[in-house]
Amino acid sequence: MSGALSKMTEFEMLMQQSGWSVPEAAKVLGYSEGHVYRWKRGEEAPRDGVMTLLKMQVDTRKPVQGNTDFSFIDLFAGIGGLRKAMESAGGRCVFTSEWDRFAQATYHANFPDNRPIAGDIRDIDAADIPDHDVLVAGFPCQPFSIAGVSKKNALGRAHGFDDETQGTLFFDVLRVLMHHRPVAFLLENVKNLKSHDKGRTFDVMKRKLKEELGYTLHTQIIDAANFVPQHRERIVMVGFREDTGFSFDDAILPGRKGRGMRDILHPENGTEAPEGHFTVGPDAEVSSKYTLSDKLWKYLQGYAAKHKAKGNGFGFGLVDGDSISRTLSARYYKDGSEILVSRGEDKNPRRLTPRECARLMGYDESFRIPVSDTQAYKQFGNSVAVPVFAEVARLMRPHIIDLVKTPPLKKVG
Repeated sequence: MSGALSKMTEFEMLMQQSGWSVPEAAKVLGYSEGHVYRWKRGEEAPRDGVMTLLKMQVDTRKPVQGNTDFSFIDLFAGIGGLRKAMESAGGRCVFTSEWDRFAQATYHANFPDNRPIAGDIRDIDAADIPDHDVLVAGFPCQPFSIAGVSKKNALGRAHGFDDETQGTLFFDVLRVLMHHRPVAFLLENVKNLKSHDKGRTFDVMKRKLKEELGYTLHTQIIDAANFVPQHRERIVMVGFREDTGFSFDDAILPGRKGRGMRDILHPENGTEAPEGHFTVGPDAEVSSKYTLSDKLWKYLQGYAAKHKAKGNGFGFGLVDGDSISRTLSARYYKDGSEILVSRGEDKNPRRLTPRECARLMGYDESFRIPVSDTQAYKQFGNSVAVPVFAEVARLMRPHIIDLVKTPPLKKVG
């Protein structure tokens, strides 16, 4: 078990699995929010009755496992965007790895599994991961050097499976694939992975997956603007243990026509109920806390003007209902500059609320946001756009099913 999990109190684990935020738990349990925070930190021990109520809530949320067509593991899981995509295609998640405790909290709130989330994948032996049909991973891109390989070649020394990737998180994807030999994988990364280090990084990855592990590989850059009003290009890597008829050409991309930020912004007209501190009052108007201060708005305008004078494109991104936004990033919590909602000429613009960020990433209204705004912004900025990968999972599904029916190959290692 990872260090992050071993330090987690039983109360905190149950809180995550309950799906309750601290205010919700305080209200239901009949204690102050301060009490709940102290229990989470392990500073005080909750009464037995509190633990019983929490366990009852967790039990009511445990999923009923029906028939599923294939199993998958969710590595570098974040808040579960790729999991939602694979579940929409009939998959069942059997293992999750995510090191960030705040992301774990959001994941647990939305996926009430009976098992804990494993921590840092680097600390997990591949043999301890359950067998699975599909490996899913939105792995972070860490630069790695291939200079050592060139040196070994010059010296006439052989280089093996891990020499070019050891120390990177991509290596952990490889070692799990090597041990379990699942019938398929789905990997996601930033568009620039393909051109990093003049394409050499991507070439190493392709060679490892295709030549050394023997998977077929299909890659495609897809813009989320085909599904949500956000320009967000990501490289999608799909692999199969054997040749199949898979093709990205079969993907159904709705396109940008008719899409706009109005699809995800709070209507502020009473047609939706107020939510937490995001929206207030009978019309569910966006809280004033999201409006930029005069000081910040003046700074962003000055910053944009300075770079415009130099011929640069840096600056804030102002949107209205008709707009397709820039890419939501993990730094959005800092000033929100990449996506600012116009409120009229005489008013300062505002940030998106976390709920609007969830919608912008394709999460439905039932998706729970149990963390602070700062953490929520980081999580949605790091997430995948769910509808993009739901479509990819739909394309993969028949080929996964066909391969699952074939006898598995002997594991390596």
